[in-house]
Amino acid sequence: MSDPVLAFVLLAALAIALVGAWFFRNLDPAVGELSLTPLFAGAVAGVLVRVVDAGGLLRALVTGVVLTAAALYVRLTGDRSEPADGMILGAICGAGASVPLIVGGRTELDDLAACVAAGAVAGYGITLAALHVADRLRQAAIDIVTAAAATGVASIPSLADRAGLAPVTAAAAVVAAVPLAAIITVFRQWPDLRAELRHEASLGFIDDGDVRATAHPIRRLGRGGWADPQAHREFVRVATELALRKRQQRGRPDDTARIYQLEIIKLRMQIQHMTRIDNDARALARAAERRLPSDTMHASE
Repeated sequence: MSDPVLAFVLLAALAIALVGAWFFRNLDPAVGELSLTPLFAGAVAGVLVRVVDAGGLLRALVTGVVLTAAALYVRLTGDRSEPADGMILGAICGAGASVPLIVGGRTELDDLAACVAAGAVAGYGITLAALHVADRLRQAAIDIVTAAAATGVASIPSLADRAGLAPVTAAAAVVAAVPLAAIITVFRQWPDLRAELRHEASLGFIDDGDVRATAHPIRRLGRGGWADPQAHREFVRVATELALRKRQQRGRPDDTARIYQLEIIKLRMQIQHMTRIDNDARALARAAERRLPSDTMHASE
């Protein structure tokens, strides 16, 4: 199998893995619509890298800087605030950037690995700065550090070639590492999410029985005791967003904190409304079950 064909096979595998990782993180199958902006920004970035046509460390520098700018554009035009979500969207951006380099390129697998790795690092760093840093100057400083880190990982495939490592090995490692890292973050965030939801339960905005079924990375994939599993997954998404907004509110200036507080209030009202609907649905189901034996006996007579 030639390198261009193999590169596109790895791109297809990456797409499937990222969709799976996105669903595991957010219980949201509609990642295709969110991918349009990263793919467009990545394609533009890939054309710029192709036009510069540099080699070695200079190519890695151009790749890192351009993909950091693309990740920043995706972050400013989107609504995703979690660093791991930014990493997935950044990897999609990097995948889009690799396509112009694969077509008619000379180092297809190296370009694929460099773009996806740089895009993932850039997306993670840009989103991390927006989430945890309120000061604009500090955000800009972190963005510069992110560009340097993206440049560093973009240079790894060419350095691996010099060390005698096969290009397909580096490309396959990147394709496997990015979705795996996104999934690992779900388990690492589990205690923080559980703590936030326990606080909401203590305030009366969420039932105690829903805390574990909402926060646990595996249990939240099921029904969670709800009448409708799809409704439960939507509840999980809203509750997770509530926990995120609470973390974002801390340490912000008063004006910004008030904006977050308004959104927190809206999410709490939405959670309570969804809980009432589910309680009503379960009550109706129990009532129907109690009526079933007598109805059945009457029909038999």
